[in-house]
Amino acid sequence: MNQDTVFGLHAVESLVRNESDSVLSIQVQEGRDDQRLSKLINLIKQKNIKLELVPRKSLDALVSGRHQGIVALIKAEIEKTEGDLEDILQGLSTPPFLLILDSVTDPHNLGACLRSADAAGVHAVIVPKDKSAPLNSVARKVACGASEHVPVIRVTNLARTMKWLQNFGIWITGAAGEAEQNIYQTDLKGSMAIAMGAEGSGLRRLTREHCDQLTKIPMEGSVSSLNVSVATGICLFEALRQRTTI
Repeated sequence: MNQDTVFGLHAVESLVRNESDSVLSIQVQEGRDDQRLSKLINLIKQKNIKLELVPRKSLDALVSGRHQGIVALIKAEIEKTEGDLEDILQGLSTPPFLLILDSVTDPHNLGACLRSADAAGVHAVIVPKDKSAPLNSVARKVACGASEHVPVIRVTNLARTMKWLQNFGIWITGAAGEAEQNIYQTDLKGSMAIAMGAEGSGLRRLTREHCDQLTKIPMEGSVSSLNVSVATGICLFEALRQRTTI
């Protein structure tokens, strides 16, 4: 069976609480005396998940990152597609709030964007199949459990999907430095998708052309751009502010 890993206390705890059926087994560092880890072990036993005590070097060999003494082996991700996106939108009782990530290839950035998306109440994150970071153990660790709550939809043709979203009644706002208005001047309420591009290169031309409007983050000082995960958080929470203001 194909499998992946999730590691770190917070990420594994969220996985066990919310997606225990996807867990094949969990490996814990033997001899580690940690109160939080002990509580998590008790939770794992309550869920009847297979638990193994292993040397630290075994965990080090499984993942390249700070595992905090625990690694979960999980069923490999079954990618969600355009069909799943339609089901998600049809099932909403509130106006859709989506995030589009165009050419974000760093798993750390994907994980950080997912964390912000979950906190801001985003219903789904849409990424292209090509030139996009995988939802691997690194992305899941950085997401701190958000990847178990916010579905990641991988689409074959991002421009076509954006057109489909527009036909569904969703307004798409792209973040671009050349935009005339900034996020505080832009209407981000209602059925909305925010499109973010890779740091430096930004949105690809075709993606930008399929946006209904462009907006920018006002910048002061000498820095010309922000990390994509930071910029994503700023845009999402301005949208959240507008969407929750009475």
